[in-house]
Amino acid sequence: MTKRNEHMKIAKFGGSSLADATHIRKVCDIVLSDSCRRVVVVSAPGKGENDPYKVTDMLIETASVALASGVKDARACMDTIVARFEGIARDLGVPEAGEGIKADLYALLNPNVIERRDFVDTMKAAGEDNCAKLVAAYILSLGCKAVYANPGEFGMLLSDEFGNATVLEKSFGLLKEKLASVDGIVIFPGFFGWTEAGEIATFPRGGSDTTGAILAAAVDADVYENFTDVDYVYSVDPKLVNNPEPIQIVTYREMRELSYAGFQVYQEEALLPVYKAGIPVNIRSVNNPGCPGTRIVARREERSGRATIAGIASDSGFTSIYVTKYLMNREIGFGRRLLTIIEDEGVSYEHTPTGIDDVTVILRDSSLTHGRLDRIVGRIKTELLPDEIDIVRDLSLIVVVGEGMKHGIGIAAAATAALSNAGVNISMISQGSSEVSMIFAVESDQVHAGVRALYEVFFG
Repeated sequence: MTKRNEHMKIAKFGGSSLADATHIRKVCDIVLSDSCRRVVVVSAPGKGENDPYKVTDMLIETASVALASGVKDARACMDTIVARFEGIARDLGVPEAGEGIKADLYALLNPNVIERRDFVDTMKAAGEDNCAKLVAAYILSLGCKAVYANPGEFGMLLSDEFGNATVLEKSFGLLKEKLASVDGIVIFPGFFGWTEAGEIATFPRGGSDTTGAILAAAVDADVYENFTDVDYVYSVDPKLVNNPEPIQIVTYREMRELSYAGFQVYQEEALLPVYKAGIPVNIRSVNNPGCPGTRIVARREERSGRATIAGIASDSGFTSIYVTKYLMNREIGFGRRLLTIIEDEGVSYEHTPTGIDDVTVILRDSSLTHGRLDRIVGRIKTELLPDEIDIVRDLSLIVVVGEGMKHGIGIAAAATAALSNAGVNISMISQGSSEVSMIFAVESDQVHAGVRALYEVFFG
């Protein structure tokens, strides 16, 4: 396969870009417009103008019906999915591809298949798998060379954690060797691979992004292009601020912080393969392919002053546990025992800002089900004997992200002043030693006002 300096591109297209024949034609025009796009990753068809459901959701529903009520009842659900694919194939002028997909989908409702432990993952993967076959068939019909890639046969080997699989290290070498032997454009279905036992396993939801990142790392791509339906990633949620500043270049670390705090661009784990390989990611618009989009890189030139800020994000659903005890700093093991209590309940902590005699632990509300919070508080009281313990629920986090903030004078002062002027009370401030982000905990009913105030001071 080509080296990175020979301009190999991996291009991934999401479900909304593949919802119907019109969208697929647009995708294929983009692919064929650049000879460097030699490997294309596709998702399952998403919601379309006349199709209110994502194919993957329909396949999950079909699997549930099959397991609960049997093949006969599931057949009606599958009929709708088959009709969707047949319609797209017919509109693309490749009806024979639709016939092959029809046979493949109905074969999944064989009782022997239903009894396999990978049945649900096999059903979930069928959307991406058959969409790849459809796209390959259409490109071939245009007189261009294209090959459908069966992930297992191409070396996409995953752990057998069905629904939550991870790539095996040996996959990178296998994929590189197999892809090097292909003459033409490779159409690779996202979201799934095979276990070493020959079973189908899927990544967590959004796994097509992960597939693209793995392939980019395997072939040492020049860039990993991820096509979506927006021109850029924006510096703040466009629902909160009109016409926000687009982000033209952002680092992996910055994007990780923004994704953690609510930016719905990538699943946080999806970028790991390209991050480790140092391969840039280019988020681009399928509706405006001439737009350069947002680039995610290992390093960017540091900017000075407030211009160092890349973006502002927010997320809700947090609880804080505030613990204070006189001479806490003299009590060896206090922090370890506190976090052990939380660990024993199977809960991970988000942040732990501390003082000399106090510590606050921020936890996600979603992890505090089944009485976990009451048990944690009870053990803290009896085992750590604090002077005071205070619980604050319904918190939101606002995260200001930017490489080089440690060199920017007055950024923290500007942020706190903006929140104060907007009447937003700060419950907690946290800034890591890397100083890539500042985190403010605020009451949830004030979070949107806080985000707008911070945007105005840094970008307004």
